[in-house]
Amino acid sequence: MKDGEPCTSRGVSTVLEGVTPRPRTKGSMAWRFLPYELYTIQRYLQYRTLQEHDLQHFDAWASMFGETVTAVELTPEGTGYRAKTRFAKFNNLPELMAMFKQVADIKTADMLDLPIPEVEYHNIAVKPSQVQKEMVASLGERAEKIRGGGVDSSVDNMLKVTNDGRKLALDQRMMNPMLPDEEGSKVNACVNEVFRIWEENSDKKLTQLLFCDLSTPKGAGEFSVYTDIRQKLIERGIPESEIKFIHEADTETKKQELFKKRYAVVKYES
Repeated sequence: MKDGEPCTSRGVSTVLEGVTPRPRTKGSMAWRFLPYELYTIQRYLQYRTLQEHDLQHFDAWASMFGETVTAVELTPEGTGYRAKTRFAKFNNLPELMAMFKQVADIKTADMLDLPIPEVEYHNIAVKPSQVQKEMVASLGERAEKIRGGGVDSSVDNMLKVTNDGRKLALDQRMMNPMLPDEEGSKVNACVNEVFRIWEENSDKKLTQLLFCDLSTPKGAGEFSVYTDIRQKLIERGIPESEIKFIHEADTETKKQELFKKRYAVVKYES
């Protein structure tokens, strides 16, 4: 395999089996990454075809099949705005699909006609605490120093800043467990809503699922949003036996057993 060429082993078909790019609304994270996913899959499966059309490099591929737009967006640290150029839409789509269909079987949701439950969205907005406001301001200061080149990347970088921003947005105690548990935080708003639904539907024995990809269960004594929510629900009267973490099912057998049971309240899954 030459330098710069993708892997073309027989195992690629197994690795890519079931790959399903799912563009959601325009501007969503899935939409932003779809062009790169499509190009990467073509490099794996159609490298010679791309070479024949001088499209093996992404810039050439993007200029042929895409259009970029520069717009103002919020900075990663959330304290200001900046101009950012992003992939906006596809061009020459029939030609792109004709090429891609040589190696792909494309099925849309309308073609599959799968049973999909109706979704009812209910967004709950909470205000940041004073501590969170001050910490967001410090994230902005860190970002400016990084952009100015005054910080070694091993000490601080934008990935650390954005990761700290995600933690701070979820709960300030993720930055420092000694910080106060704000009554109006996201976690407490979640606890209130979960308990309300449980109380109003306790006779129906319904199941609620909560998804959170941060602050998963830790060892004893360490702060975790998961354990914090569970403890607060138990204190309000929900039986501990009715609250399960997906992490407790550490084998496929245990997971299947968990899914078969009907818990009256909540299963947490990251």
